[in-house]
Amino acid sequence: MYLDINGVMIKQFSFKASLLPFSSNFRQSSAKIHRPIGATMTTVSTQNESTQKPVQVAKRLEKFKTTIFTQMSILAVKHGAINLGQGFPNFDGPDFVKEAAIQAIKDGKNQYARGYGIPQLNSAIAARFREDTGLVVDPEKEVTVTSGCTEAIAAAMLGLINPGDEVILFAPFYDSYEATLSMAGAKVKGITLRPPDFSIPLEELKAAVTNKTRAILMNTPHNPTGKMFTREELETIASLCIENDVLVFSDEVYDKLAFEMDHISIASLPGMYERTVTMNSLGKTFSLTGWKIGWAIAPPHLTWGVRQAHSYLTFATSTPAQWAAVAALKAPESYFKELKRDYNVKKETLVKGLKEVGFTVFPSSGTYFVVADHTPFGMENDVAFCEYLIEEVGVVAIPTSVFYLNPEEGKNLVRFAFCKDEETLRGAIERMKQKLKRKV
Repeated sequence: MYLDINGVMIKQFSFKASLLPFSSNFRQSSAKIHRPIGATMTTVSTQNESTQKPVQVAKRLEKFKTTIFTQMSILAVKHGAINLGQGFPNFDGPDFVKEAAIQAIKDGKNQYARGYGIPQLNSAIAARFREDTGLVVDPEKEVTVTSGCTEAIAAAMLGLINPGDEVILFAPFYDSYEATLSMAGAKVKGITLRPPDFSIPLEELKAAVTNKTRAILMNTPHNPTGKMFTREELETIASLCIENDVLVFSDEVYDKLAFEMDHISIASLPGMYERTVTMNSLGKTFSLTGWKIGWAIAPPHLTWGVRQAHSYLTFATSTPAQWAAVAALKAPESYFKELKRDYNVKKETLVKGLKEVGFTVFPSSGTYFVVADHTPFGMENDVAFCEYLIEEVGVVAIPTSVFYLNPEEGKNLVRFAFCKDEETLRGAIERMKQKLKRKV
């Protein structure tokens, strides 16, 4: 018996099964690329085994199983593996932000906050957005504080998308996107970004946008590839949206981790603010992913829908963490420059090491992820490779097929995170050098 990552008492057993339970994208239609493996699964020990009932879940969520991040984190603990899978830092956020949270707690700021954010945080978000984009927004009417960017995404989808609406997204994608769109009843259309540069196939995108398209959901800098959308790509998206009266949901949580070019917020392009919901968070920039402070910025006519959904999802988010976020967003520019410099060093360490091990590593211009081709090591697909990597090598990576509508498109790729200290990165590289051997 032990505690799972949610603090629930569980017991462990092993079984031979396909990896279909890992993610929404391991569907029966594509299961042929996933060989049976030995995986650890868990059940909550609240009943006698003979009386336990089958899991019950609504049909709209049946295909969305336990996320790959939860599963890989559990396997990492089981095998004592170095976790370069899930995107959370293994170092702490800045002291001045933590001290602001402590002070807020001591000052008694511990009850429900205003539903859409404390006024001071809304104003700090608006001020930062103005510095970054040049856009002046009303913090009272156009900024909504949420429980992380994931909730901002959910509030935007549930508040602005109707059942049957068509939404375009770019694969590979953060797995929450498809699940949230499914909950909203949307029809999802995918545009695949392909290696080596993962550029947007603009002609495919143009053909995909029709009078049935309600929105485009995008993410730049892009998880998992590290790609940053170019000005030409953003201008093409903007032109299509204006011409066809399409909304944009823009996830920009990695905007401060742009290494090779300046981040461009699509809302800043002419004619786009009025049709864009820009979503961001505190966690990635300040290494405080567990605080779950996010926000959505949109014109009043779109903010209304976002706030309606937010009101019934979480109502409000952590009050002391909001006060700390005010301090964080007032950080001097030197903080963001140092952050970018430090992460660039980490990226270079990981990329150099992966190449020495024998991976083909694709360029990453932003985020704290890199994508690599695992095929030189002779495994049939990304899931088989990641299983081997955990169990035999002691390193965790994420199989990217879980980020595609068609898992076949991602079966040759794996994602590594470099939001770890130098010792951890070098330790993972050393393990791979010792135990991974190229087959081709």
